[in-house]
Amino acid sequence: MARARRPGTYVCGIDAAMDVIGGKWKVLILWALHEKPCRFGELRRELPGVTEKVLAAHLRELEADGIVHREAYDEVPPRVEYSLTGRGETLNEALGPLGDWGKENMLGGASAKLLDGAPADTLDGASAAAGQMREDDDVALIAGRP
Repeated sequence: MARARRPGTYVCGIDAAMDVIGGKWKVLILWALHEKPCRFGELRRELPGVTEKVLAAHLRELEADGIVHREAYDEVPPRVEYSLTGRGETLNEALGPLGDWGKENMLGGASAKLLDGAPADTLDGASAAAGQMREDDDVALIAGRP
């Protein structure tokens, strides 16, 4: 799963950023670590569906990119904790507007139509349950998280 970075071949800043956060789980790892530093097992529980192999590979890549810090404690039993670096914190801040866009346009789109008084059958295939969501409702981005 290791990928070689392409320094010097990027077309723009978005291209470079996507090289760092590309992959299904990296942004969710960043979000989970933004809450608090986590051990590997904690991260695995926070991200249902991720395999140990993929999580380990993504953590190694994020560490190599200077986004995640890995702290190994000299204890018995051994303990390793992952946290965001300063660079990782700024990346999370940059991803904040993207999350806001997703809430407004993907999660809130159906509720906006219902709030405007449109009948539920005009939701372009959206489920009735999704149509009951309001823009100010808190939505857990990961199952089991508040």
